[in-house]
Amino acid sequence: MPTEELRQDAERYLMHTYARTPISIVRGRGSRVYDLEGREYLDFVAGIAVNVLGHCHPDVVAAIQKQAQQLLHTSNLYYTEPQVQLARTLVDHSFAHKVFFCNSGAEANEAAIKLARRYSHLKYGPDRYEIVTMRQSFHGRTMATLSATGQDKVQKGFEPLLPGFTYVPFNDLPAVEAVLTDRTAAVLLEPVQGEGGVHVADRAYLKGLRDLCRQRDVLLIFDEIQTGMGRTGTLFAYEQLGVEPDVMTLAKGLGGGVPIGACLATDDVAAAFTPGTHASTFGGNPLACAAALAVLQVLLEGRVLEQGRRMGDYLAKGLLDCKDRLPIVKDVRGLGLLQGMELTIDGKSVVTDCLARGILINCTVDRVLRFVPPLIIAQREIDRLLDALSNMLSKRV
Repeated sequence: MPTEELRQDAERYLMHTYARTPISIVRGRGSRVYDLEGREYLDFVAGIAVNVLGHCHPDVVAAIQKQAQQLLHTSNLYYTEPQVQLARTLVDHSFAHKVFFCNSGAEANEAAIKLARRYSHLKYGPDRYEIVTMRQSFHGRTMATLSATGQDKVQKGFEPLLPGFTYVPFNDLPAVEAVLTDRTAAVLLEPVQGEGGVHVADRAYLKGLRDLCRQRDVLLIFDEIQTGMGRTGTLFAYEQLGVEPDVMTLAKGLGGGVPIGACLATDDVAAAFTPGTHASTFGGNPLACAAALAVLQVLLEGRVLEQGRRMGDYLAKGLLDCKDRLPIVKDVRGLGLLQGMELTIDGKSVVTDCLARGILINCTVDRVLRFVPPLIIAQREIDRLLDALSNMLSKRV
């Protein structure tokens, strides 16, 4: 089907919830994708930070093919080996003791919100249910996660929101302390705000939050949906930021392209979930867990994580060089291969120009170009992006 015909059918049959780029991607390999007309694109979006191993990594493809021939779904009424193996691997390489599996980042955060409320309800009674979140955060599109998100633009038109959320500025410890009360159950934040403009949490701020939450017996929840699975240079971002949460959520890169989410917690917190309190029919199904196990095994071998660290440093250095030379670049910030370049102009035209040059990038909060390529990205591919950016931005000065 030609691209224009496909676009017309999409407009006719799909709800208009996305402003889609006018190309139809039919194939991907490594850090590149190809459209219906056979054009090649260098992918610095990676399914919005999902394809950490690139497109169609052979180990992930093999794991999916093998599992698809054995068992696709049974529900959580029974044990399945891939789910238990994946849970054990995540626990063995994190702070957590228990895992709940679901299908997306929003569902993982929904589980974390419910877990925090139930834990606090059991320990302190029904009045302890409020959760503090950060302005410019993004936690999902369900009603609870939308209510937790500190951005008016994504909440507009969906009121009344779920009560019990308080928003404070990011990286502002006194602001958190000022709103904590006997009704506060948890503090929820992203170690790096991706959708909110690529803002990195200060180490001192996170340590202060950890101490404050421990003193007040308030749960600390890290949304690592975008930062987890090697995106920032370590398996989880908290490892290099020096603070362990009580609860952590994962999705995006966990399945390497197959939908899966996870909520991880310490034993005492996880005990608040008992049979019948939370569930997911498809959560942790054998196919998704087999894919996620393959992703984890590749990352734990170390070579891809090391590649991601080196390329993250290289990309950040190149973007900072653009900032030093071009006044149109207001700021560069990020961690690992989650980098943002804030411009003094709207960034959408730059995204369009990159597309014309065969490079896929993303713009968030209007002026921040976000770069989240696969961890396998090569230096020469980053050079191609940097050359294109330098050329395009210099013409706009």
